[in-house]
Amino acid sequence: MGRGPRHCERIFRSAVSAFCALPRPTRDEAAQLDDLALGLLDVIPAETRRFAAAALCECDAAPRGLVRRLAEESVEIGAPLLVRSRALSDVDLIALIARQGVPHARAIARRDELNPVVAALIRALLARAETDPPPAAAATPPEEAGNALEAVRGQLRILMQDGAGEEEEGSAPLSSTPADPYPAIREAALSGETRRFAEALAAALGLTVARARSLIDGVTYSDLLFALRALELSPEQAFVLAAAAYPAQVTNPAAIRLFHVRYEALPAAAALEKVQAWRQQDRSDRATAAQSLTRVK
Repeated sequence: MGRGPRHCERIFRSAVSAFCALPRPTRDEAAQLDDLALGLLDVIPAETRRFAAAALCECDAAPRGLVRRLAEESVEIGAPLLVRSRALSDVDLIALIARQGVPHARAIARRDELNPVVAALIRALLARAETDPPPAAAATPPEEAGNALEAVRGQLRILMQDGAGEEEEGSAPLSSTPADPYPAIREAALSGETRRFAEALAAALGLTVARARSLIDGVTYSDLLFALRALELSPEQAFVLAAAAYPAQVTNPAAIRLFHVRYEALPAAAALEKVQAWRQQDRSDRATAAQSLTRVK
């Protein structure tokens, strides 16, 4: 930073270009780019952010934090990601539409293999935008339009509750979880089925399945560490679950020792606070998407 914005811009461009040139980027490399790029994003010009969006849109392993930040930019910057990036989930797309409105919806509508529920939401939003403000000119009877929009809302609720890899609405509080959730989570983790692992972890923590899946399918096990500590697992129990989710990151004695040191140093109160923040964010995201649909009248 001390060498000025030009230097920051050069570093940012070089890092993004180097990452995109990697044939098979690792999670650690994605985490490194996230850390560097997100720290520089606020000081680089729009043209450079547009360059990053265009460069990362075809990269399936693109760091999620950076992709989401760029997707929230104006359509002139984030359009390549909105149209092509696989790093954006259906719930990400719904949240972007809810926050950013019609311009982002139009860009997202151009995606190949767009989820039909998201596509229906976009059609409803665009239809409203095109017919407002003269309601008398609408050719569709009000009751039929209301039924169609209610159907879209229902489909969206289903998508956010039980879509593959998407959020579920059933978020039980931690106090209602079994006294010892470890056996069920361990069996799910050792089954080799990511979805089952995520569901067991979500049930134990009172999180959505999408949130739980992000904990076991992220760049590093850092967030998973908070989740396991919040469940008050022993270091050995926590290690089994972390190794099931991130086997490449705990492959030698030094890495295993580091995991145990980090886990034991993490205060349980801080872990619980983190989990509660995730639950609140999940509720906020659902509410934002629901409000967006409610405004479609």
